[in-house]
Amino acid sequence: MKNILQICQDVAAVACVQAPTTLFGSDGQNDKIFLSVATDALNGLLRYGDWQELTKDGVLLTCENRSDYPIASFCPDFYQLLNNTVYIKDAAEKVIGAITPEQWQRDKYFHNADGDIKFKIQNSMFRFLTPPPPNIKIVFQYRSAVIAYDGKIFTEKTELSADTDIPVFDEYLVKLAIRWRLQARNGQSYAEEYAEYERECRKKLGASLATKDICLAGGDDINKINDGVIVYGKNKC
Repeated sequence: MKNILQICQDVAAVACVQAPTTLFGSDGQNDKIFLSVATDALNGLLRYGDWQELTKDGVLLTCENRSDYPIASFCPDFYQLLNNTVYIKDAAEKVIGAITPEQWQRDKYFHNADGDIKFKIQNSMFRFLTPPPPNIKIVFQYRSAVIAYDGKIFTEKTELSADTDIPVFDEYLVKLAIRWRLQARNGQSYAEEYAEYERECRKKLGASLATKDICLAGGDDINKINDGVIVYGKNKC
């Protein structure tokens, strides 16, 4: 896998523009343009969908008499929760779930009829309707904000900071993402390049979601639990 500087240089050769010599520590306008475009390209891919490259498992351990848990304290690279992937880690793998603002207000100020643990994500925190019991391990899947690896020690990074950084995304997609943005930035026609980028993104994302969902539910009342299990928002187990 090529690093971000090499990818930008490849794009420059195809687009017939001056190639950057470095993306960091340079006062050259061309180098700064490539850094800006490359950053936008990776952030755009991050927001495009639930890439397998970005899907991670998270764990939250509850504390006594505590309802609010800052996400950064237990999941520093968190970007977005994957719907219907939150479970209480016990023998039954009970499902808990995020609720709508209307449900939150109704259950908070009237009553929570079913007694289930419920939460919402607000102000970068997991906020539970009522304090859950202590030492409950809650597991979930989320989309990471990581966009690159350090090219020397391969640690994850949520922003570019060196020429040797290696994007987490498919190299060809990154090239397409940079190219159409570069041509748009330079006032050139980019419709064909953008269309190719969109086609490849849909193809790549579709391939990553083609595998069958894995049902994590269990316990005695299996039908009730399964009703809430829709990993990635696709189909029931």
